[in-house]
Amino acid sequence: MKLSLGPLQYYWSRQTVFDFYEAMAATAVDIVYLGEVTCSRRHELRLSDWLDVADLMRASGKTAVLSTQVLLESGSDVSAMQKVAANTDFGIEANDMGAVSALTGRRGFVAGPHLNIYNGPTLQWMASMGASRWVAPLEMPRQDLALLQRERPAGLQTEVFVHGRLPLAFSARCFTARHRNLPKDDCRFSCIEHPDGLMLKTRESAEFLVLNGVQTQSARVHSLIDAWADLCTLGVDVARISPQSLHTAEVIGLYDAVRREALNGPTARAALLPLLPDRDCNGYWHGQPGQERIEPALA
Repeated sequence: MKLSLGPLQYYWSRQTVFDFYEAMAATAVDIVYLGEVTCSRRHELRLSDWLDVADLMRASGKTAVLSTQVLLESGSDVSAMQKVAANTDFGIEANDMGAVSALTGRRGFVAGPHLNIYNGPTLQWMASMGASRWVAPLEMPRQDLALLQRERPAGLQTEVFVHGRLPLAFSARCFTARHRNLPKDDCRFSCIEHPDGLMLKTRESAEFLVLNGVQTQSARVHSLIDAWADLCTLGVDVARISPQSLHTAEVIGLYDAVRREALNGPTARAALLPLLPDRDCNGYWHGQPGQERIEPALA
């Protein structure tokens, strides 16, 4: 099974991004997704910069994939998506149906996790459009994935989001700007002050969600590091790790150790917990509320 590094969901400074990917070039990930997927107002890096990072990843022996934005709200957003889709040097992850349409008949692509692929006919249709790999929806339980694995077309790879705060929803409103009583069009790029998002707590002070501009994330960190045997049994081809501001390289190292059978799941999880920005969870994988932590069944 290959390890992938998902697209950066947060807004970091230009130098921080370059330093981050310099470090990632030395890790064990096989595939790296690049590009702005959350908000078009984030302008520290342009497409040319992402292409430079993609060149670095390729020079390091990794497969670079350019990801398109999830929520397109304007003509300029569509234009930016089309420029990414026009690239012929690197693979493309399509994160909305506009990108799928732009790529169909022209080249293969990765069908991103926000395309709502929940059943066999949809998976077959996406493959007929040119998808060479699909990313399972974030809340898909393992039993549903098992059904789709039996129905997936020959040659179509499956990728599962195994680590990171879950990107649960996208909105036309910017909640980080609203938190500062700023309009979206004059947000003053507030996201850059929150490298792992802005924690939202309930009235009882329980950590509930994370605000990341127009994106809402889970407060807890989804982790399937102790479910590696499940992933292998299901025939998953790629396991996706989402970047966090600290310890991403160490996180990748632990997943790689499990992949190489140098660590077992419980030992790796124990080493992982101090590296996380919050508690871990895996409820969705077990068909339970996502924020819950379910202990895996003993073999």
